[in-house]
Amino acid sequence: MIEPALDAYMAELGRAARTASVALARATTHEKNTALHAIADEIDRRSADILAANARDLAAAAALDAAMRDRLALNPARIASMSAGVREVAALADPIGIVTDLAYRPSGIQVGRMRVPLGVVGIIYEARPNVTADAAALCLKAGNATILRGGSEALHSNQAIATCVHAGLGRAGLPGTGVQVIATTDRAAVGAMLSHPEYIDVIVPRGGKSLIERVSREARMPVIKHLDGVCHVYIDADADLHKALEIAFNAKCQRYGTCNTMETLLVHADAAARVLPPLIAKYREAGVELRGCAATRAIDPDMSAASDEDWYAEYLAPILAVRIVGDLDEAIDHIRQYGSQHTDAIVTEHLGRARRFLVEVDSSSVMVNASTRFADGFEYGLGAEIGISTDKFHARGPVGLEGLTSQKWIVIGDGHVRR
Repeated sequence: MIEPALDAYMAELGRAARTASVALARATTHEKNTALHAIADEIDRRSADILAANARDLAAAAALDAAMRDRLALNPARIASMSAGVREVAALADPIGIVTDLAYRPSGIQVGRMRVPLGVVGIIYEARPNVTADAAALCLKAGNATILRGGSEALHSNQAIATCVHAGLGRAGLPGTGVQVIATTDRAAVGAMLSHPEYIDVIVPRGGKSLIERVSREARMPVIKHLDGVCHVYIDADADLHKALEIAFNAKCQRYGTCNTMETLLVHADAAARVLPPLIAKYREAGVELRGCAATRAIDPDMSAASDEDWYAEYLAPILAVRIVGDLDEAIDHIRQYGSQHTDAIVTEHLGRARRFLVEVDSSSVMVNASTRFADGFEYGLGAEIGISTDKFHARGPVGLEGLTSQKWIVIGDGHVRR
């Protein structure tokens, strides 16, 4: 049951966002870019205030684990990166108003599609204060108003960044209510947010599995999400050894705690004897715990036995499951059964098998001879991303500016009537 006062507060934010969304939808590219540059300037100018607010959050977060505290922590370099990211969004092409597929019909009318904002975007996230600036910038450039619900552990940091955003919007003559950061730490605010589809058009959850499952279950509006990043690299019989070693090591070890990190390595039986010994040595040197199938453990008896749960696991840690498969079909079947439709890669010099992998693996990103760590909005040329979606509608894969828009049909006539 949502407290009436909290529900009233959320409704007030929602009404203000809905009104602001009208102004942002008609804002020119120049106005939006002016606001973005002003926001970046304010972040730079108020960096000391942001650091002071972050220090308050860190002091109150002593019980958090080291990884969470690292995500929460800001420093001058991270703040500079935050403002640079906002300027990068300003440099991106504005998708709003672009008309595509405009064509004459036999009746004489022209029919096409125009890209338009979604309206009001709600974003729920944990720990990382930089998401406040990133999300505000992306939603603004796409002509959307946004309501941001950051984690309670980052409350002061988020409010300090929001102050910069509001000042930047004001300098550009755009409504400050176009970006609102929820000020309460009450956990019930999430439920209240999810119960107002009349104000919020889409929800984007960014956080742990429990948060995303809850949002998916309770939201009364569409959700752009991914639950898990169970990513695979399959080393084919015709893989180049150097490429296989570099890709499989990078996909796991470049960074452990991201959704595009490899969690299961699949190796063709004909490649196992030449690939696995040097690769296992590299993993062990890096401190990665390995859990393998029976055939893998026959090559390396010191490896722990993998259980069925390991094939489903998103470790987000230096742990890797390894399985030897008989052929490409078995690799694809494994990915289909245990994967999360996030990112999967094949390492091969065989064009036919590469093409089959691209066609038959049903994931939001499918790669040939490249690390899964490339599944990222910046690496894809999107400039930035709001998250990575494993859904098939309405956005899939890294969600950048275009993913924060929709399309409407437009018809252009000259006094035409239907006969």
